Amino acid sequence: YYGATIGRFANRIKAGKFSIDGVGYQIPPNNGPNSNHGGADGLQNQIWDAHKTDDSTVEFSYLSKDGTMGFPGNLQMTVTYHLTSQNSLEITYKAYTDKKTIINLTNHAFFNLNGEGNGDILNHTLQIFSGNFTPIDSVSIPTGEISDVSHTPFDFLKPQEIGEKIDADNQQIKYGKGYDHNYVLTGADKLKHAAKVVGDKTGIVMDVYTDQPGLQFYSGNFMKEKNILKNSKKDIYRSAFCLETQHFPDSPNRENFPTTILNVGDVFTSISYYRFSTAKN
Repeated sequence: YYGATIGRFANRIKAGKFSIDGVGYQIPPNNGPNSNHGGADGLQNQIWDAHKTDDSTVEFSYLSKDGTMGFPGNLQMTVTYHLTSQNSLEITYKAYTDKKTIINLTNHAFFNLNGEGNGDILNHTLQIFSGNFTPIDSVSIPTGEISDVSHTPFDFLKPQEIGEKIDADNQQIKYGKGYDHNYVLTGADKLKHAAKVVGDKTGIVMDVYTDQPGLQFYSGNFMKEKNILKNSKKDIYRSAFCLETQHFPDSPNRENFPTTILNVGDVFTSISYYRFSTAKN
C-alpha cells in the first residue's frame, strides 16, 4: 500500500458484508475474516489515467466498474496531487456513481521524518488533535463505541514520543500490536488541523489537515523487512508511520458512525494536505 490511493472503501469492513436499502453486498475477505482497503484487488492495484495540469499539479482518474470486488455502481474517481508554495502536498478526491454505493478514499503514505532507512519512528513526537478514538476487537473491527483517550496510551492531545506507550499493557494496544486505530475528529466536514509530527533527528515537522471525520494512526507494526526501499535498505519494524484521513472503519455497518453512502447525482469530495516545515529549535 506504500503511497497508494486506497479504496473503494479504505480500512476494514466486518466480514466484508454490508447492505444498502436492504440489498446485501459481499467484498471477499482479504484480512482474516474481514475485507480491508477495498479487497485484494483494490484501487492500489489499478492503472489510473494521469494528466499533468501544471508544473505543480497532477490529476489521476479511474473508473471502477459496477460489481468490482462486490461494490455496487460504476464509480468515476479523480485524485489530484498539488504541491503548494506553502510546502504542502494537497490531495483532493472527487467521485460520482450511477448506483447508490459506499465510498471511503484515503492515501496510504508511509512517513519517516528522519529520512528513509534511518531507523524506526519511535522517537518521533506526535500530537493528534482528538480526544476520542474508536476501540477495536481482536480482528481490528470497531466495537461501535467512541472512547475517551484520557488516561490511556491513545492520548496524544499533548505531544509525546510515539514509542512512549506503544507496548503498554493495554488490551487495545495488544489488539493493534501497537497503534492501528481510528481517531475521531471534530468539525464535521470542515477543514481542521488533525495531527502534527516532528522528526527527532531532523526537526522536520509535518502537519496534517483534513475535512474527513477520522484519522487512522498506524505505527508500522507489520513492517517485517519484506520490501526494499529506494535506498536499498529494508522496511524494518516500525520504521514508518501512517496518518490516513478517512471515514471510520466498518461505517456501513454502524449507524452511529458518519455515513459513507454516495447517492446517484451527488459528488463525493474530500481534501487533505500534509504541510512540511522545520522546528524552530
